[in-house]
Formats: sequence, structure tokens, C-alpha cells
Amino acid sequence: MISSLNFKYRSLLFARLAGIAYLDSVNAIKQAKELGFTDIEFYDRDGAQAFRFENNEDIVIACRGTQPTQWNDVKADLRAIPVMAETVGRVHLGFKAEVDDLWPMVKQDLKANKIKKVWFCGHSLGAAMATIMASRCNVDRTMPDIEEIYTYGSPRVGWSKYVKSLNVTHHRWVNNNDIVTRVPLTIMGYRHHGTEHYMNSYGNIRPLTSWQRIKDRFRGMRAGIKKRDIDSFSDHLITNYIANLETYARNMEFLQR
Repeated sequence: MISSLNFKYRSLLFARLAGIAYLDSVNAIKQAKELGFTDIEFYDRDGAQAFRFENNEDIVIACRGTQPTQWNDVKADLRAIPVMAETVGRVHLGFKAEVDDLWPMVKQDLKANKIKKVWFCGHSLGAAMATIMASRCNVDRTMPDIEEIYTYGSPRVGWSKYVKSLNVTHHRWVNNNDIVTRVPLTIMGYRHHGTEHYMNSYGNIRPLTSWQRIKDRFRGMRAGIKKRDIDSFSDHLITNYIANLETYARNMEFLQR
């Protein structure tokens, strides 16, 4: 099912699943079934949360992102101490701790899979968790191979050695001034993983030079001020990622002035 989708619709599907991961179980199951998933499992331990969405051909692990009202999520984001990963190199302590809570359950379910294709996705904190889970699958020969990771508004997850060890296709979406994609700081040793896909201030997908991106960020800030909005925060919302990708998937673009 998922493999038959083109890149645009696949990116949109995983963005929707990353958004569904924020919902309560009842609504998440309802919306996931509308997307063709028949078996849904909710993982929840000590505030760390994720869903398993499954159909006849695929298994998607969608990790839930930061909920500002949940202290456990906020604490995880703030614990930016680099510690040794379960695999190679150093990784963000808070993100690792969230994965540690869920990993025994997720690992058990994935090990039982023999034929289905496995995908990971997530937004914000969930994006970091999805990246770490996929890296653990890659070094464990008892685990199935990973097809791809799709992340939205992902923070930097680990140091250079850790990032370079992630032998998996990772599509990392960044929306203009999304502030979460700029933390933890590179001066702390953290680096991004995956192929970046940038959404400009109008919501269109554009490969930009460094100078073009600087100008585009200022354009986004000005637009936010006009709307009495803080662009760095509103650009992080998963709903805005989904809206941009819906237009992209239809081969359309937002008007640029």
C-alpha cells in the first residue's frame, strides 16, 4: 500500500499519521482506519507515547511529539545532555529516555513481524524518537529492515558519529522558521540526519541556498508579525506541515508575491 504511493503522497500520509499520534486512542483509531489501517496499537509508558498503525502490507510506528501541558515531554526536550547511545556515538538524553520507556513493547511487536514493511514517522519530540527507534532496528539482526523514516519539525538528535551511523533513508521536513529544527545547538555537538526538504515562507517546497534561506526566514517573520503571530512557533505546528503537503501532493503551489 504505502510503497505504491509516490513521494508526495507518502510524505503527506506520514504527516497525517504523525498528527493522528497526538489524538486520544478513540479518535486516533477512527482516523487511522479512514486511511486504511486495520490494526492499531497504542504504546504508553510514563508519558512516552506512540502508535502502531498496521495494514496487510505495512507497519508504521508513529511517535507522539511534545505536548506542552505534559511535564514529561517538556522535561525530555530540556534534557539535552549527550549520552552514549544504544548503538554508536552520543545521543540526546531526553529523547533516548523516551524511547527506552517504549522500546521493549515496540521491539517485541516488530520482531514478531516477518513479511510486512516497517516505517517510522513523527513530529517534534516524536520525530527524534522515531529516528532513534529506527537506528536501533538497524543494528539488531533480529529486527526487520526499515523502509524509510519521515519526520516533521525534528530537533537534532545526536552527535556526528551517531548521525553518520544511521544507515536508513530519512526524509526530514522543515517548515521555514520552525524553531525546533534549530535545537539543540550545533555548538553542543548535535547534528541533523537525513535528507532535508524545506518549505519556504509561502508553504512551497524549495531547495534554497544559504543566502536565499536567510531572506526567506525574514520574509516569514514579517508575515508572522503582520498576522500578529510568532512565526518560529506557528511554523512548528503539525497542522501547517500537513496543509503545505496537501497542496504539494496535488501538484499545486501557494501564490508567491
